[in-house]
Amino acid sequence: MSSTTMLVIFMLALFLAFSITANAVHYSRCSGSFFQLITQKKNLTNCKKLTTLGAEFGWSINKNNDHQIEIIFAARLYADYGWLAWGVNPEKMPQMVGTRAVVGIRHENGSSIIETYNITSDTKLGCKLTPTSFNVEAQNEVIFRNIAMEYLDDLDYYSIQASVVLPSAAYDVSKLNHVWQVGYDLAGTNPKNHPRALQNVDSTETLNLMTGRPARHVGKHRQYLRTVHGILNIVGWGAVLPAGVMIARYFKYPLDMNKWWFCLHVSCQIIGYILGTTGWIIGLCLGSASKFYIFRTHRLYSMFIFAFTTLQMFALRLKPERTDEYRKYWNMYHHFTGYALLAVISINIFQGIDILKPDKTWKWVYTAILIAIAAIVAALEIYTWTKFKRNTRKTTAVQQEGPTSSSTDLAPPPPLP
Repeated sequence: MSSTTMLVIFMLALFLAFSITANAVHYSRCSGSFFQLITQKKNLTNCKKLTTLGAEFGWSINKNNDHQIEIIFAARLYADYGWLAWGVNPEKMPQMVGTRAVVGIRHENGSSIIETYNITSDTKLGCKLTPTSFNVEAQNEVIFRNIAMEYLDDLDYYSIQASVVLPSAAYDVSKLNHVWQVGYDLAGTNPKNHPRALQNVDSTETLNLMTGRPARHVGKHRQYLRTVHGILNIVGWGAVLPAGVMIARYFKYPLDMNKWWFCLHVSCQIIGYILGTTGWIIGLCLGSASKFYIFRTHRLYSMFIFAFTTLQMFALRLKPERTDEYRKYWNMYHHFTGYALLAVISINIFQGIDILKPDKTWKWVYTAILIAIAAIVAALEIYTWTKFKRNTRKTTAVQQEGPTSSSTDLAPPPPLP
């Protein structure tokens, strides 16, 4: 089996492993300790780990009225103060505007309050958010009862608990739009803007309370595109391109694969470029579709990577001939640009992982790829210099013996092309 075929099989296997991991993230049961808490102490029957912010959600449907539910929403606050919120939305899509929410606020002095709020379009514009008392007699209005905020010491969670009555005309428990959020900016009973990180923006979904599975996750296709974007860039820019660089650096010397090194080098660079460029195009589409956030540094790095990898690919056709007097300067540019690109690619991949904040497997896998590359490079560098020194000593010894003793295979290696 050829090296190129093995490389393709490896990439497909890696892609499949990433896809399985990413799909598993969309539906995940809650942690065992949280499940034990809600079943034994809160008498709830269902729970799930939400898709963002490390939050968990438990609920139970009233046996006599399937539109009356008991809920608990829990998440960590990474400061001595902050707020967390959970709510439902009667609109067609889960979104912040139009949500009827319960917000628990933790002050720096240790006191806590919990209130109900109506999230309007004015809130989105930055207007003051004040507590709202929902009219229980109003048609199609949500009723929140027994609301409470509690610190769950065993789990280091803050939680919101409530009994919620959903009007059947506006809400369907098999397709319930719910929204959750965590923030740290507040003034008294007024929670202010939440962070603009991707996880905060994505904290909505449509949930089937009967089964516990998402009926529809907001931006579900966008989530898949983000996953594909990350996989293609990690495999293309982060794995295949470095493999091509190592082939160019070591296969001709010291591995003496003169017949194969250039073909393998070009194959890796073309495959890596195609995969990386596809991921880059998907990233541009995702950036154009985003209305609420932009990651300028990540985008600038990606533009730099695409521009200079494209220039590197031009070497396939525009490379100077060996006899050209400026060939050595072109070699210096080509090598320096290639190594600089590898550094920028690594930085940008880690930044992309930090933006997505997916399962830790992503960072572990890419870190493992870098460690493997570093180990291979270190071993080949040691072997290269060991072979170079040995050949140099042999060449010196032959020259000292005189011109009658000659060898054509002991000379130090020529410069890299």
